[in-house]
Amino acid sequence: MRSAGFLSERHRRYAWVGFLLAAIQAPVAAKVVDDASWLFAVVVALCVATVILADDAQRRRPEPVE
Repeated sequence: MRSAGFLSERHRRYAWVGFLLAAIQAPVAAKVVDDASWLFAVVVALCVATVILADDAQRRRPEPVE
């Protein structure tokens, strides 16, 4: 059996949806808004991507042998 990550399947799905929404919203906001507030969407997308990558790394870790 593979090691489970710290995100459940449901939370993992929500993380992907959040990442995609933030990644899509950033360039749209950059065209619409004159200030640099679109950078916040980029930072949020990067934070969510880091959580997804950390969960992937934990899931791929081999199980400890007892």
